Amino acid sequence: ARGKRAGAGASAAFERGIAALAQYIEREGRTVVPRAWVEQLRDGPQNLGVWVSNTRSRRAGLSEEQRSRLAALGIDWA
Repeated sequence: ARGKRAGAGASAAFERGIAALAQYIEREGRTVVPRAWVEQLRDGPQNLGVWVSNTRSRRAGLSEEQRSRLAALGIDWA
């Protein structure tokens, strides 16, 4: 049960990061996010710059679907 909760949390965190990144790209027109950038979502702030940095450093552990979703947003390191 513990692993399922951790996986669900990681999945929710990825979804939240993707939503924030898509919102940022739509508004700013670029995929480069400053590390300190915080994106405001409806349900609260998302530390988008840190999320992008962490996702980049952990990209080998991303699923094919996650890499595809990042690539669809224009992230070329995915």
